[in-house]
Amino acid sequence: MKTAIMGFGNPVRSDDAIGIYVIEEIQKHIKDTDNISVFDMGTAAFEVLFGLKGHNKIIIVDAVINTNEPNGTLFKVPAEEVLRAPEEDPMVFLHGMKWDQALSYAKKIMQDEYPKDITVYLIAVENTRLEVELSQPVKEAGDKVVNLILKELEIAVN
Repeated sequence: MKTAIMGFGNPVRSDDAIGIYVIEEIQKHIKDTDNISVFDMGTAAFEVLFGLKGHNKIIIVDAVINTNEPNGTLFKVPAEEVLRAPEEDPMVFLHGMKWDQALSYAKKIMQDEYPKDITVYLIAVENTRLEVELSQPVKEAGDKVVNLILKELEIAVN
């Protein structure tokens, strides 16, 4: 089984960078494997979506605002329940794209190869100001997600 892990976020918008933090932490534990691909969806180009071809599983990590839950609250969301149809907007750029839009476009690109096994982790955030540090509750939630993903992929933590 080939798995793609996608981290969304803006690395200079404080807690919005949590998806990027998670994939950077996961990369520290992945040793030369052809079965796991890690994608930085915060700064990568739209072409990254084509890189999902051949994957049987997708794991997504992103920040979510306005949840009315405490900062750092972790949600595991069934992707298919909230997946929306892609907007046929020629001005859609990845930097403005969120995970649900990315999955919609990936489904369109991959067609029959689109995986059925998709996990979405969302972390409640409040601070998206122009800063490079994560708040402690969001970082702790990110560490929980790292451990959940590593456990799911059966990767031992050093």
